[in-house]
Amino acid sequence: MKARYQYRIYPTNQQKRLLSQLFGCVRVVWNNTLAHCQELYQQGEKKPKYTELSKRLTQIKKTTEKVWLTEVSSIPLQQSLRDLETAYSNFFASCKGERTGKKVKPPKFKKRKSKQSARFTDNGFTINQHHVTLAKIGDLKVVWSRPLPSKPSSVTVIKDAADRYFLSFVVEIQPKTLPNNGQSVGIDLGIATFAPLDTGENINAPKPLKKRLKRLKKAQRNLSRKQKGSKRREKTRKRVAKIHARIKDTRTDFLHKLYPRIFVKIKR
Repeated sequence: MKARYQYRIYPTNQQKRLLSQLFGCVRVVWNNTLAHCQELYQQGEKKPKYTELSKRLTQIKKTTEKVWLTEVSSIPLQQSLRDLETAYSNFFASCKGERTGKKVKPPKFKKRKSKQSARFTDNGFTINQHHVTLAKIGDLKVVWSRPLPSKPSSVTVIKDAADRYFLSFVVEIQPKTLPNNGQSVGIDLGIATFAPLDTGENINAPKPLKKRLKRLKKAQRNLSRKQKGSKRREKTRKRVAKIHARIKDTRTDFLHKLYPRIFVKIKR
């Protein structure tokens, strides 16, 4: 089965500029292609296939207005088209009732201040002991918090709203099947307590989470008072994004540590 392994990276200032340029090009390709598909839909025409959109992108890159698209690797630009194709396929399948789960909404335009990403396939990156080399970006210093279980088929470079950079690898893993000992544990989602167990134990939410949620409310109130378009508002927006990121990290770390605790109880 496929899994994602994510690692923190620390690009240099020059690499940040190159990544910003790459993210901008990926975003432009997505938004430009999405606008083209929406325009055709309003004219009563069908959405073009990926091959047609790829040929259109090649022609756009030859124009004087968009010649700067050639300054970045073509791989993430093509992957942006594939992502849009997948988004439309999921939307159409959801409309026809061919897809289970929640209804999938149509693709939306991407914003510059939201999370940015660009995906490279295996011919666009190389891995060594301390770095990952991306096409037309260079060697990125990686914090290898854990080894990769297999050779990755793709890597996505990500910049989140808190201005942190990550590499997310897609790898093949062999899931471990635990023996069935016939035991189980009941878990309820509480209000005062995060998760009461039928064994009588109560699992509480991590203490840092409450403090950060209070800070988030205060920062959001400050953000609402700032004038739109001002430097102070942008500074406060980044502060809110960083608090959101810390809250997400706290929750993720808590859940990852909680699963083994519950499995140990079941084994007993």
